[in-house]
Amino acid sequence: MPITDLKSKTAQGFFWGALNNGAMQVLNAVFGIVLARKLDQADYGLIGMLTIFTLIANSLQDSGFVTALTNKRDATRGDYNSVFWFNISVSFCLYILLFLCAPLIAAFFDEPILTSLSRYYFISFFIASFSIVPRAILFRQIKQRELAIMAILSLLVSGTVGIVMAYNGMAFWGLATQTITFNLMVSIISWIFSGWKPSFQFTFAPIREMFGFSSKMLITSIFNQVNNNIFSLVLGKIYTKVEVGTYTQANKWNTMGASTITGMVQGVAQPTFVEVGDDLERLRRAFSKMLRFTCFVSFPIMFGLSLVAPEFIVTLIKEKWLPSAHLMQILCIGGAFLPIATLYFNLIISRGKSDVYMWNVIAQGFAILGSILMVYGLGGSITHMVIAYVAIVILWVGIWHRFLYQEIRYPFLSALKDILPFLLIAASTMLITYFATRWIESLLLLLIARILLAAIIYVGLLWILGAKILKECIGFLLKRK
Repeated sequence: MPITDLKSKTAQGFFWGALNNGAMQVLNAVFGIVLARKLDQADYGLIGMLTIFTLIANSLQDSGFVTALTNKRDATRGDYNSVFWFNISVSFCLYILLFLCAPLIAAFFDEPILTSLSRYYFISFFIASFSIVPRAILFRQIKQRELAIMAILSLLVSGTVGIVMAYNGMAFWGLATQTITFNLMVSIISWIFSGWKPSFQFTFAPIREMFGFSSKMLITSIFNQVNNNIFSLVLGKIYTKVEVGTYTQANKWNTMGASTITGMVQGVAQPTFVEVGDDLERLRRAFSKMLRFTCFVSFPIMFGLSLVAPEFIVTLIKEKWLPSAHLMQILCIGGAFLPIATLYFNLIISRGKSDVYMWNVIAQGFAILGSILMVYGLGGSITHMVIAYVAIVILWVGIWHRFLYQEIRYPFLSALKDILPFLLIAASTMLITYFATRWIESLLLLLIARILLAAIIYVGLLWILGAKILKECIGFLLKRK
């Protein structure tokens, strides 16, 4: 693909990715606020205990083939067809297995209600398996517009269902049904947009061909889910469901913020890097520009969420959730670095190095688990565990860079030049905003003032310093208008 066409397609992908993830998180926030005001920590705690099982099942049903299909430059209809039937079969077997294991899950957490709740909640990942190939097709073609429409419509319908059920006394059943409805809507709409239909011809040849790459992606995906949800599992075992719910609520808002940027990066990074191919100089330029853009967006959003967490939580979802705000502040600091790590490992994946990606994620998982158990053994609190987790997330970006350097010879100092200006400007912005607004007593007024002032200071500083990425973004938006 010509350079100008790839740039245009990448910019379009970022635009629709930003619109998609931004709209998704706004809707998630609205529905989350309404539900959190109605439900309590125990309701979220029950769902939080089951989340890791569903996410691991999602990884198993995908089996890494979506990434393998995206990386395969000559993917055929037969490849898509084989992956589709393989995913459906694996998902069905997994659901039967988890259905039978439901009493064991309930016994592990000492919550009898989890037997029936898990059997119902786990239907969601089986339904999701029907959308894997259609979404892979849309993702491969960088059709972020269609993916945005699909996600927003699905969230609108599922969020409404969850709220109606919650306000009719069905509590955690409403949260479970919300997830099931969302996956059902995604499956239906992705089929409509992709225009793809499976045939009943099935061969294992494409599965065998892609298995070496996809199996590593599968193992990595499982460890990623464990890394991201280890607290829900560990806390569910050693603490009460109320404490699990407190952490789940904090992590929910952190994840919303980080996912907005990560989803935007994920939607275009790997397809773009694959399209660039083996031109290392071009790869370095593309990576550097994406890194600057990611930092330009990630640091102000996540540091800003950390700044306003107490006012946000108390104002919007009541004071009963205030303990979540303190955990959210810490998590958001680490959340600012997650999109950066996502960009790093997408380039590594695009180079076909799924083994590097796999072992790095596994090592990070053991580091996180080890730090949590060590802090717990020393008598540390949940807060200390979260601090240890965030420290590892930040430090691991340096490890990702070591492997990236081996692929494209992009110096660490060059990466620091891309990252540090935005990190320092965003941190300074939040510090100035904090001291400039700390005299405001009204929580609602304080929340609004901090958001507006931080945005003005951040953009103003970048403009004064002549940040090229800011002017490029403004130019792109004006051009679209």
